[in-house]
Amino acid sequence: MTAEGVPTRDGLGAWCGWVMVGVAGLTPWMAWLGPLGFAALMALAGLLCLPAVRIPARQTPLAIILLLGLAWAGFSTLWTAQRAQVVEDSVALKLAVQLPLYFAAWCGARRADPAIAGLALRILAWGLAAYGCLLLLEAFTGGGVYGTLRVLIEDPIRPDLGRKNIAQGSFVLALIWPVAAVAGLRAGAPLWLAVPMAVGTAVLAQGFLSDAPVLAVGLALGVGATVWIWPRSAPKAMGLAAAGMMLVMPLLILAVRMAGTGAHLPTSWDQRMGYWAFTMGRIADHPWRGWGLDASRAFSPEIQLHPHNGALQIWLELGAVGAVLAALTWAFVFRRLARDERSLLTAGTAGSVAVYLFFGLVSFGVWQEWWLALAALVAVVAALAETQPANR
Repeated sequence: MTAEGVPTRDGLGAWCGWVMVGVAGLTPWMAWLGPLGFAALMALAGLLCLPAVRIPARQTPLAIILLLGLAWAGFSTLWTAQRAQVVEDSVALKLAVQLPLYFAAWCGARRADPAIAGLALRILAWGLAAYGCLLLLEAFTGGGVYGTLRVLIEDPIRPDLGRKNIAQGSFVLALIWPVAAVAGLRAGAPLWLAVPMAVGTAVLAQGFLSDAPVLAVGLALGVGATVWIWPRSAPKAMGLAAAGMMLVMPLLILAVRMAGTGAHLPTSWDQRMGYWAFTMGRIADHPWRGWGLDASRAFSPEIQLHPHNGALQIWLELGAVGAVLAALTWAFVFRRLARDERSLLTAGTAGSVAVYLFFGLVSFGVWQEWWLALAALVAVVAALAETQPANR
């Protein structure tokens, strides 16, 4: 405000806000047609929001932990079992670029003009609700809409591959819908938009035989309800549990195997148990320093790309040092969600964070670019919501 009480023009806030509008508008389309594109989308958003970069004092500890993790990951390339053949395949280089750009995108969301940020959140909420309805249609037609589109653009795809691509999008919606729904509510969108998001995710995943998104919907609701009831203590307890899981995962898998609990599992889970058993042996070879960044790829065919367990992958590649840094990261992330009063936004954010942790433990590799970008997107949506009036 000026001395006369006339509002001053916030050019940077408006710029960051319109960048976020673009991200919100593209998110449902990208989830449906090409989830791998989230890496480029969030990197571009961060690049455009670089002038907004500031490190808040409250976030300094997490920034230090992430920088230490990045430094250790880069240092581990000195002994990694998987060498990048070309520069663009270097995971260390990609992480070094992603971390500052994704952080810049989050800063841009915090800096966005509140009115434009609200528009972005409403666009996102309505867009994801429409995407949830589309997933319902895809579930009942066996991926017919996606297949027809591929034919129309003269790029036909086998039905099984088409269903696989559509199912990947259900993971995206399963992750984003909790925070997007409550953030949209805070910006003036109706809460019922959460229904097609959640139902579309669960029905599509169930129909396409993807267990994890179905479980994730229930997990998000359970975690959100818990944080709503106990806004101060629940996030702290979850942070301790997540940190402990990072640290003791090898012992947990060992206990499961010794108890014989892994017998007679479905094929996909039986394959995971095979990956995990082999990974345990390799962790024992280098428990402190690990085999080096991205070393999981060097153990094919015993491990296909990664162990499908983020905690074990970190132990395998970065050893105990990496596991401790990962544990501190998760502890800090959940701790930052502790509040003195109940907040739907905090509950929804906690639901999305819990889903990200869950998927990381059973589905995706830690360093997959699009998956890291989705973590940044969750943080961006939560930051945009913080710009809105809390009493709405």
